[in-house]
Amino acid sequence: MSEPNLQNCLRGDRLAQKQFFERYKGKMFALCLRYASSREDAEDILQEGFVKVFRDLHQYTGAGNLEGWVRKVFVNTALQYLQKQKKEWITADLEGFEIADEAEPFSGEEAPARNMIRILQQLPAGFRTIFNLHVLEGYSHPEIAEILGISVGTSKSQLLRAKAHFRKLLEGSLTS
Repeated sequence: MSEPNLQNCLRGDRLAQKQFFERYKGKMFALCLRYASSREDAEDILQEGFVKVFRDLHQYTGAGNLEGWVRKVFVNTALQYLQKQKKEWITADLEGFEIADEAEPFSGEEAPARNMIRILQQLPAGFRTIFNLHVLEGYSHPEIAEILGISVGTSKSQLLRAKAHFRKLLEGSLTS
């Protein structure tokens, strides 16, 4: 987004804000889907994320990539949303989790990406959160531990469990 449009957003120009929203909504919705357990939750996170982006846009100093700043706001929003929802959190146990029978085989152009997001949404919230932060967002285990208030060892062990569970879900979707 060019600097004048960013300045117009800061002044509350609705057209500039709409253009800003249109520019980032697709990527941010994909991010929200990865953290959410349903499309409805992802839509809630998306809405809350854009409210925070527009509220805090004045804090963007121009140092670094604007999209990176927006992404960080959305990751934080997704984490806060999950904590508010009080879903299964970090210490979820692999025992008792079955591979979903409703897994659909790949079909169509967008099916692989949609299938991956659907599989991510089937992971328990704690697994999904650490998997997203480490594998997809690039956070280190010490950073994840600080963000989530857990030990580095817990972050590492939960990532291993998340990968194993993800693998089982993926294998189940490929054989159905």
